[in-house]
Amino acid sequence: MNDILQTVLEWSSSSPYWLGAAIFTAAFLECLALVGIILPGVVLMFGLALIAGSSSLGLPTVLLLAWLGGLCGDFLSYALGYRLQNKVPRLPILRTHPHWLVNAELHFERYGALSILLGRFIGPLRPVLPLIAGMLSMPFSRFAAVSVFAAAGWAVAYIMPGWLVGAAFELSPPPGFWLEAGWVFGCLGLSVALSVFSCLLGSRMSSLVSAAVYAIALILLMLNWQQLSIFDNYLHDLSQLLRTPWLDHSMVIITRLGDFSTQIVVSSVLCAALLIFRQFRALVFASTTLTSVAISNYLLKHFFERARPDVLLEPLQSFSFPSGHSASGFAFFLVLGVLASRQQPQRWRILWLTVALLPAISIALSRVYLTVHWPTDILAGALLASMICAISLMLTQAHQPIAAFKKQHWYVIAPSLLLTFVALLSWNVPQALQMYAT
Repeated sequence: MNDILQTVLEWSSSSPYWLGAAIFTAAFLECLALVGIILPGVVLMFGLALIAGSSSLGLPTVLLLAWLGGLCGDFLSYALGYRLQNKVPRLPILRTHPHWLVNAELHFERYGALSILLGRFIGPLRPVLPLIAGMLSMPFSRFAAVSVFAAAGWAVAYIMPGWLVGAAFELSPPPGFWLEAGWVFGCLGLSVALSVFSCLLGSRMSSLVSAAVYAIALILLMLNWQQLSIFDNYLHDLSQLLRTPWLDHSMVIITRLGDFSTQIVVSSVLCAALLIFRQFRALVFASTTLTSVAISNYLLKHFFERARPDVLLEPLQSFSFPSGHSASGFAFFLVLGVLASRQQPQRWRILWLTVALLPAISIALSRVYLTVHWPTDILAGALLASMICAISLMLTQAHQPIAAFKKQHWYVIAPSLLLTFVALLSWNVPQALQMYAT
């Protein structure tokens, strides 16, 4: 298998056209029923993305090809399940591993359409769930709507890291960069690993552990951000290799998710819904987290008084460290992830939080792309929000856990938040684009 992978990667690097075809095919096979179970798609797609990052194939093109390939794999798997119906359990591989099918069915019956989104990030479930959706005659329109978003998030998660590493090798890093990068990502990775590990253990102290490790990481970053100039400047320059008019427009839309006005409105909608549904403990948790993050971020900005990158035609006048967009985005979507994962097994809580954080990560990255923040700014904002969210959750659940929401509640909350976001993001787009002109 290793020899085959090596051959595919060498063949793909010979031409951008072959490389594009290989990325589409790898994404297609990784999401195709049965094939994706045995294909080492993670390794293959990372390798192809690595080659693409150091080639003339831009990131938007690579992401588009991976998204289309994954979507085609989903649709074909759905059609196969819809066609075969009860014959699916007798298919090769599934016949000898029936537990894969049983687990996927249980997951689908429990979460419905949402299982397509959640299962996208679980290797064994990803190529089986579309097959189950077709077998159980899930309406195609609903399946397609969820798959479009799920495939997009999956493409970003699987492709962007490899592409950025490839681009980093293409733009030779200055001396000292890898030392600083190792320090930053080592601390960040260790913090996340300890938090996840404590959650998987199911310990009642998991929120305290998370708060402690994120607090330590934040303090270390606040003490050393001035010594990380090589790290900040290099990643800032690297992000500008991605610039395209299409991506500029997309990033401006994404960054508006974290605007103060947007966050005020959507937070008010969420808190009003919690009040209407008499979810008072959840209301205390949400309001405390969101308010504390906003106040803390404001105070820290004025304490450090760090200047922003001076790139925009009309530079923003507020201070840079920590990033307010990053902090508010992580706070809001962490709150959503925590509330959605109540009364779930520990591993599902982590999955809910991971999916919920995808928009927050996108907001944070958009701030560096649009040259209004340094990388350490967005990391500080994310750590601040994570720490306060963990502290707020620990205090709110000191005597009694937050109750799980009924499905009917989410049928109201989710569409309300989505419509609010769409309305706010659609408002005065030309002025927003002009604000971030370089």
